[in-house]
Amino acid sequence: MTARSGRWIQQWDPEDETFWNRTGERTARRNLLFSVLSEHIGFSVWTMWSVLVLFMGPEYGLTPADKFLLTSLVTLVGAVVRVPYTFAVAVFGGRNWTIVSAGLLLVPTVAAFTVMEPGTSFSTFLLVGLLAGIGGGNFASSMTNINAFFPLRKKGWALGLNAGGGNIGVPVIQLAALAIIGASGGPRVLLGIYIPLIVVAAVLAALYMDNLASVKNDTGAAKDAARDPHTWIMSFLYIGTFGSFIGYSFAFGQVLQNQFDRTPLEAAYVTFIGPLLGSLIRPVGGSLADRYGGARITLWNFVAMGAATAVLIVASMQKSLALFTGAFVVLFVLTGLGNGSTYKMIPGIFQAKARARGLTGEAAAAYGRRLSGASMGLIGAVGALGGVGINLAFRQSFLSYGSGTGAFVAFLACYAVCFAVTWAVYLRRPAAGTDAPNPAAEEKPQLSYAEV
Repeated sequence: MTARSGRWIQQWDPEDETFWNRTGERTARRNLLFSVLSEHIGFSVWTMWSVLVLFMGPEYGLTPADKFLLTSLVTLVGAVVRVPYTFAVAVFGGRNWTIVSAGLLLVPTVAAFTVMEPGTSFSTFLLVGLLAGIGGGNFASSMTNINAFFPLRKKGWALGLNAGGGNIGVPVIQLAALAIIGASGGPRVLLGIYIPLIVVAAVLAALYMDNLASVKNDTGAAKDAARDPHTWIMSFLYIGTFGSFIGYSFAFGQVLQNQFDRTPLEAAYVTFIGPLLGSLIRPVGGSLADRYGGARITLWNFVAMGAATAVLIVASMQKSLALFTGAFVVLFVLTGLGNGSTYKMIPGIFQAKARARGLTGEAAAAYGRRLSGASMGLIGAVGALGGVGINLAFRQSFLSYGSGTGAFVAFLACYAVCFAVTWAVYLRRPAAGTDAPNPAAEEKPQLSYAEV
């Protein structure tokens, strides 16, 4: 492993166990640690409006529909910027882009600090909220970067830990808001806490992270990933897992306020629990996928998500706050588990495709890294759009029915379709002679998706 000016590593082969045990693992873990920190703060900035709307009482002049629209647009921008953020790693280097993307978080944070007061127009809040969407892009660049550092056998754990550590930025900012609301502080206090933290994250990335020269700018990889049907199949499944996680993270507090008449403080007491548990369990989902296969874990996870959603529908109709809150927290946990298992599937799919092309060793690993890294940006972007759909569904449900019940019925149908797609594409045994991906097809190893 050699380096050049600017902390560039010229040679990197994590699949070589000697290299990995001697120097690779230590370097990869160090980059993982500081990548998690930057991504963590990015998630906090992205989802800060899920907290800020709790501070915005009648004096701000916003209706519940206005607030759901605001959080929907923030989620939308966070989804869209994930595509360019993915490829920025190849253009600038993982370390260099982490520094830049962390520094950019100052823009929406300082802007929100400036305008957060009664009398500000709704259009101004929308504009400043759109800026916060850039925090969602940090996830895509971080996942693409860390994917290149770890061998296939460790990707489920590493990607799960990286994403889980980032996801936990959601409950952390909600916990911070709870403490500030409880102390009768205002939203500017919360924003003021994050401004120096952003600077610290950028400085630590500059001091301790590395760029990989092997992750070269490859526009062909993006085109190949976009043409591959598995990219879009996994995007749909990721809508069901991560789209649910981020959508519920934005909406949970508002649902409690509007459907169960909770005060901002009462809502803040419970809104952080679901995102916290969902974030912590994400690495567990990745580890289970490493052991049992991502497709199997994902399949049964959708079954459980459907069951939790059915309970939510009952609780919503019966106006049972305790049952509703408990089921929502369980659903959050399941979204985190599914986040880990679905992201493990991505490198496994492209590694299996490499074997199907007759590639072995480092050539197969390079092919898998190339396409899985490119596809992660697209999958992450489309998956995050699920959060937009969830907030818009809640907005329409409250406008039409005065509760979130209608939205939960739609979510239940979505999870049923996700279950069917997972089974049909990755677990159903194909008819003899077909090329359908099948993790159990031991008789056709060149087409086996056993690692998916």
